[in-house]
Amino acid sequence: MKLSGKTAIVTGGGSGIGRAAAIRFASEGACVTVADVDTVTGEGTVSLILESGGKAIYVKTDVSDSKQMKELINKTTENFGGLHIMFNNAGIGNTEVRSVDLSEEEWDRVVDINLKGVFLGIKYAVPELMKSGGGAIINTSSLLGLKGQKYVSAYNASKAGVVVLTQNAALEYGKYNIRVNAIAPGVINTKIIDNWKQNERKWPIISRANALGRIGTPDEVANAVLFLASDEASYITGATLSVDGGGLTF
Repeated sequence: MKLSGKTAIVTGGGSGIGRAAAIRFASEGACVTVADVDTVTGEGTVSLILESGGKAIYVKTDVSDSKQMKELINKTTENFGGLHIMFNNAGIGNTEVRSVDLSEEEWDRVVDINLKGVFLGIKYAVPELMKSGGGAIINTSSLLGLKGQKYVSAYNASKAGVVVLTQNAALEYGKYNIRVNAIAPGVINTKIIDNWKQNERKWPIISRANALGRIGTPDEVANAVLFLASDEASYITGATLSVDGGGLTF
């Protein structure tokens, strides 16, 4: 097993990419802490892992809250004895409006979760990873963190920030054997794209706007996250891996 003896935290682990990654980590031998603001979905992911013979706990967490992030790390190390993998995945979108029409409150909320949440995940995970002799941090950016798109300014900006924050952390902590990478998913079949699916005019275009001509699945993204978390990616750090069906080149 690729993660035997390892402990991992997955934020936003209640659904979508986070759930798929948590299940994948557990199937490869990791003890997993599922963090999510939604207790029902978070505990649901844990139940799926336990039913398959894996080890997991749920910790209700708002990633934008420093105290809750500290508690997430503490509960993980108390239960599993250490930390080796931090997957900073939790994120939200913003109302699709022109930048000048986006409220300041919504801007703050999106940036707090998508970017500050990653910052806090790095901030509190690194000391525990150092105690473990190193480890891996994976941060979820987006295809829209690598190129602009109309009407999603807060999401664009927050996800672009994740890319450079990832590089920054990789430079700072490489000497401690801590690798820090990001993934940049394209259009993936998760609840964040539900509104797009309802648009009869745009969805046929959006759903095929990449080299493969289809949307991706959470499991396909989870495979990339597993790779970056494992020793197979031992010489990869500071990178952003596009998992977008060729959307960036389209």
